[in-house]
Formats: sequence, structure tokens, C-alpha cells
Amino acid sequence: QVQLVQSGGGLVQAGGSLRLSCAASGRTFSSYRVGWFRQAPGKEREFVTRITRIGLGTHYADSVKGRFTISRDSAKNTVFLQMNSLKPEDTAVYYCAAADMGKGSYPYTNPNEYDYWGQGTQVTVSS
Repeated sequence: QVQLVQSGGGLVQAGGSLRLSCAASGRTFSSYRVGWFRQAPGKEREFVTRITRIGLGTHYADSVKGRFTISRDSAKNTVFLQMNSLKPEDTAVYYCAAADMGKGSYPYTNPNEYDYWGQGTQVTVSS
């Protein structure tokens, strides 16, 4: 089992940048596929991006492609979400999540395919 602790987030003006971190404790983080999801008030949780266990493969929602970058540092047991050119519509609570090996199917964007979740962090983008 793995525990996820998020940090980062906050309030930023449109066009600004933020970086979110998702640190893991417990089992080696590199054993898990990791995704980021977000949930705005009154909306369902939606996929943002994910990265494979060894970081060779990534996938992004169309709404963030070219602006957000997911990466992982295995030595630090941490996955990062760099968010640039932020827009007001990016405002949401962001969650990192980890999936056990072999769970789910490509492109692994369904939150039900992820077993462990961080506590969530608020990102607010002002216009």
C-alpha cells in the first residue's frame, strides 16, 4: 500500500504558473502508475494527466495539453505537476492518485482505475 501527500497549489493570476507535488510513502512509488485529477465545484472529477510507472509514457487531457507537464523523480518518490499559462477554468481541487500494476486499460483516464488518493489541494486562478 502507498500513502500520498500533496503540496503546492494556491492562488495565482491567469497566465501564471504553479507546481503541485505528490509524495509517496510506503511501497516504492515507481511501482505505480500515477495520475492527476481535478474537481471543480458542482462538477465531476476529471482526468488531467498521468504517467507510467517508469515515467516513459504520459497522457494529457486536451484541455491542458501544452500547458501542463507531469514528471516523476523516483529518487524522491515524488510526482510533480507543472502548470503553466493557467486559466480561470483550471480552478479546482487537484488530486494525485496511484494505480496498482496492471489495473485499468489504456489510456488510464478513469478515476475508478486508481486505488490510492492524495488529500487534494486547491488551485484558484483569478482572471
